[in-house]
Amino acid sequence: MPHRIDALRAPLFVSWQLTRDCDLCCLHCCTDSAPGKRMRGELDVREALGIVDDIVANDVPYVMLCGGEPLIVPHFWKIAEALGSAGVRLKIETNGQRLDGAVAKRLAQLPIRSIQISLDGDSEAVYGLQRPGGSLAKAHAACRAVREAGMPLEITFAPTRLNIGDAAAVIERAKSLGAFRFNTGKLMRIGTAARLWDRLEPTEAQYEAFRAMLDRVARVERAMELCYSPFDMAEGLRRSFTDPPATLLVLPNGWVKVAAPLPQICADLRRDTLAQAWKAYRDAWHDKSVVAAAGRAVEDASRHAEANAWQLLPVAQV
Repeated sequence: MPHRIDALRAPLFVSWQLTRDCDLCCLHCCTDSAPGKRMRGELDVREALGIVDDIVANDVPYVMLCGGEPLIVPHFWKIAEALGSAGVRLKIETNGQRLDGAVAKRLAQLPIRSIQISLDGDSEAVYGLQRPGGSLAKAHAACRAVREAGMPLEITFAPTRLNIGDAAAVIERAKSLGAFRFNTGKLMRIGTAARLWDRLEPTEAQYEAFRAMLDRVARVERAMELCYSPFDMAEGLRRSFTDPPATLLVLPNGWVKVAAPLPQICADLRRDTLAQAWKAYRDAWHDKSVVAAAGRAVEDASRHAEANAWQLLPVAQV
């Protein structure tokens, strides 16, 4: 059966993980990022700028730069400013620890669609439990710097057993900081979170109360959008069977994943052009082995823990 993306000549969105390196050791991290934990074979500046050129040449309108922590990548500004000068709209996903007023002013010179900052607690104690080494005060200051520089702010909240009780307070905090969107949903069982699952997974009762609170706030909230659908990864995967997202998920070494909760790699941007990677991605969603793997992941969420045990599809091994 044809998909909507089959008619598109290029992705509408590229989510580009620039590094696995980070300045925090977050317990819920889905990319296995941590200080000094670069992925083997991360792209150098020349390779990264080659991908930038390809993104621009294919008229991709929207790119998210994330990690790890993108702001610690030595060539972050070369990537961001090259994309921005070509008119590509940008989303920057950051923990906010390095985003001060000077960084915000420099970012504000680019076509920023949004800056997304994680607030996983509303007290230093709770935030520090989930994000060891992190400062909630710095994250709040980063949010204020973003708004003072005139950029749109998104807040993300990853619920765990450690912080789910702070969810309502974080929503109110996000509003007070001027966020236009609040993103959340069930904790993803990938990476570090998968290894610490027994410690982090909220109970069903906690999730029920969390979802009821979100529904209640969403019915009356007008100043800030609450985004929590799909609520879990299985729901998102199920939608992909008939309507895969027009997105390429690029890993720090240039590999392209089929989907975040799946281990399949469909292309390698060190070797493949963006157009070839886009074709490989579209073909992957017609591949029986990929669809079967997605079906298994929908039925058994514990399989999401295998998402970072990468499997190269035959087309990616050529």
